Amino acid sequence: MNSEILSFIIFLPAIVAIGLMLTTRDVNTIRNIAFLTTTVILALVLKIYIEFIPSAGMQFVTNIPWIESYGINYYIGLDGFSLTILMMIAILIPTSYLLLWEGKTKGYWINMLLVQSGVTGTLLSLDIVLFYFFWEIMLLPVFLLIGQYGFDNKIFTTIKVTVYTMAGSLLMFVSIMYLGVAYYNEFGVWSFSYDKLMQITTIPYDIKVWLFLGFLVAFGIKIPIFPLHTWIMETYKNAPTGAVFLLSSIMAKLGIYAIVRFMIPLFPEIYIEFSTWLVAVGLFGLIYFGIAALMQDDIKRMFAYSSASHLSFISAGIFSLNSYGINGALYLIIAHAIATGALFLLVGLMHEQTGFKTIKDLGGIAKKAPIFTFIFAVMLFANVGLPGTNGFVSELLIIFGIYEFNHTLGYVATLTVIIGASYMLWMFQRAILQNRPEGLKELVMRDLKIKEIIGLTPWVILVFLMGFYPEIFLNKFEPTVTHYLNDILQIGATK
Repeated sequence: MNSEILSFIIFLPAIVAIGLMLTTRDVNTIRNIAFLTTTVILALVLKIYIEFIPSAGMQFVTNIPWIESYGINYYIGLDGFSLTILMMIAILIPTSYLLLWEGKTKGYWINMLLVQSGVTGTLLSLDIVLFYFFWEIMLLPVFLLIGQYGFDNKIFTTIKVTVYTMAGSLLMFVSIMYLGVAYYNEFGVWSFSYDKLMQITTIPYDIKVWLFLGFLVAFGIKIPIFPLHTWIMETYKNAPTGAVFLLSSIMAKLGIYAIVRFMIPLFPEIYIEFSTWLVAVGLFGLIYFGIAALMQDDIKRMFAYSSASHLSFISAGIFSLNSYGINGALYLIIAHAIATGALFLLVGLMHEQTGFKTIKDLGGIAKKAPIFTFIFAVMLFANVGLPGTNGFVSELLIIFGIYEFNHTLGYVATLTVIIGASYMLWMFQRAILQNRPEGLKELVMRDLKIKEIIGLTPWVILVFLMGFYPEIFLNKFEPTVTHYLNDILQIGATK
């Protein structure tokens, strides 16, 4: 079973989705089977997590010919980095179903299943053509979710995000094809396996820069990083809660993952040369998006800017050229997915209950829904990096990493964290804690139901478990980071 377990995890949701599409129209049946499917996947991923031996090498590998004449293989596997993100996906998706439980249609649940297959296939692919295939597949169900179940100007939003992502994907596809041809010209055989493409030595430096930028634009749009971010605000505002959760908590993280998995091994010297600029761009994005979040009244737009700000911080850590920054960035991927995903789901519930999503129209939530308020507060404090939460550990590591990389940029990183705390606490005070403005009637708002509390409980536990015992999780992917720094970049565990 071990050799096929990753394939089972990738394709089970898609097979179930197609089966449900053809066999039943009952929404409750579809939802229940979809939830059961994601729970089975969680059990399988837990099995892998327990059996995984921390090391830099790939495990649970499957490598069989797919398009043999062009050296394109069905090549999948995982290391500590991809395992940690796989575990995150396996926990967050089924528990999120418990908060999306009511009022959804057949197509909603089928698309949610298809997205899970797409993101898992993207995460585990080690052949870059296979990666590109899943990268495109995972986007289609999200476009359908936004176009069919979104709000306001949802059609324009869908077209805009489609154009952005297709433009980035086209640049990445051109870069992939160039690498494949270069490998064939040098070795006389075709291959698109990323570990084989690392052996290419004949590509001129200036061409490598353009290939690096082709990948960076594609992944930067997905994250998003400045200035490739303009699609995110209206998308997060107009998309349904499930789509926003998937985009912010999972799919954006795959952009960061892809930088580590493919760009660093394929272009190590370009990565090192551009590192100062990219750390600076990440910190600029942290400041720019943070200030923009302070100016928002629509709570979903505010969280969109907040998410972009944190993702810019992660990007800065990834390019810091030392173990502190990279470990912190990888840790913040998980911490941010938990905190921001929960906040988007809770805001979605609040919007459904009250009919409002502007901060000035909210207020008095704490009196109406104390359990909702408590969990909202936990996730908010994790987001701003309160000591004892997972956000604190990850942000502290990134700050150390950036300071070691460049003292001046390290001081900037330390000071800019204050911005995130400012807009989050300001929003929490106005929208949740204080009473509604005089003259407005009280909001209709229920507290969390039992199934919603059950769904969020693992998230709350992880916030504090990762905050107090980070070594449990860091030990899984730290060997991979050390391998990248010592063997691929050849700069050692520090700069």
